Amino acid sequence: MEHRTRSRSERLEARISPAQKEVLARAAALQGRTITDFVVTQAFSAALETIREHEMMSLSRRDQEAFAQALLAPAEPAEALRQAFAQHRNLLNRSDP
Repeated sequence: MEHRTRSRSERLEARISPAQKEVLARAAALQGRTITDFVVTQAFSAALETIREHEMMSLSRRDQEAFAQALLAPAEPAEALRQAFAQHRNLLNRSDP
């Protein structure tokens, strides 16, 4: 995802305390940026990281092995699942012209 777009048409506003603004201004100055550029860049990076953390699944070694085993040797379907598939198949067959 490219965060530096040629056209910036959306606006974002926030009310902050004087102390927060002072810290943001200092950090922006240390990086040679405007406060706006600093805040947008940092917020965008934090947003991407938050999304990444919520989209990625981490498993322990034991859970990885259990998952792999389930894929390699799946359990036989339960009787209720077999019946559900049979009902589904019957419904599909009835709806054929």
